[in-house]
Amino acid sequence: MAKNSNQPEKRTTRLEDLAERAGVSISTISRALNDSPAINRRTKQKIWELARELDYPFRQRMPAGPIGAEATIAVVVPEPQARDGHIYDPFFFELLAGVAEAARDRNCDVLMSHITPTTYDDLAFAMSTSRADGVIFIGQSSLHLEFNKLAMKDSRFVVWGAELPEQAYCSIGSDNPRGGWRATAHLTRLGRDKILFLGDTEAPEAMQRYKGYLEALDQAGIEARPDWYLPVHFEVESAEAAVHSLIERGMDFNGIVAASDLIALGAIRAIEASGRRVPQDVSVVGYDNVPFSRLTRPALTTISQDTVKSGRLLVSKLIDSQGGSRRSERSPTELIVRESCGA
Repeated sequence: MAKNSNQPEKRTTRLEDLAERAGVSISTISRALNDSPAINRRTKQKIWELARELDYPFRQRMPAGPIGAEATIAVVVPEPQARDGHIYDPFFFELLAGVAEAARDRNCDVLMSHITPTTYDDLAFAMSTSRADGVIFIGQSSLHLEFNKLAMKDSRFVVWGAELPEQAYCSIGSDNPRGGWRATAHLTRLGRDKILFLGDTEAPEAMQRYKGYLEALDQAGIEARPDWYLPVHFEVESAEAAVHSLIERGMDFNGIVAASDLIALGAIRAIEASGRRVPQDVSVVGYDNVPFSRLTRPALTTISQDTVKSGRLLVSKLIDSQGGSRRSERSPTELIVRESCGA
């Protein structure tokens, strides 16, 4: 079909057009698009949103990468809330490696953002000022409602975390309720009947693991006591101090389900420092199957999450949706039996 010569060609947006619409100088526009620290955050956000609205090719203005990636993915970690924002957590590195491998297979670059969102405005700023084609948020923290609101405005993101009721955004994570159930059911099969749960349930994933723990106890005919739940942070020191305090108070327990391997390690340190033995006196199950879990003594029984598959899902959901809706997915969990349970 011959092109209609009377049809006007689409006019390319210029810096001058952005400056006029934003009511600022061309130099301000240029600095904002280059993320200059001389421009305040609110102005940058306004200009980046305007650039997208007018289809200004701002990414083409940036220096080309050394390889020429087909797409760029930004990874953002929300401010710490229980586990979610702890970059030093070994599981975070495992998941980030899974994302990086999946991105490399797709000829994509991965950027680690310095932004640590704590509010909806922070999330919106991260999206509107990012030069990346999409954003992966590692962990929901306490921002579930804020992510729902963000999805109504900008859907170029996916979240590693739990799937929650009335969720408007795509999340990828493991089957946390089943994982918590597997860990607890294994202990009840070993005859453990005074089982603690360690983990801060303000984190959505830990809450789901706790629900699995409660379900397994109920199925075993064991009534869960309120003081069997310890809301410890996802840190060795926090878990060690909490379990040490329980032992000092004379708490009687013979099993522990920990919401992470770091928590499990802290619990084992406290138990052994008190003169008790793992697994003879107390059986312990962790969660994550991070590399050190098989190297501890005793080697840690744990719940494994498939970080390789999770990385592929996070990247594919982000790249392949092409602006359409994305379905959340859960990857299966597996019980890895080692020495810390005795069987």
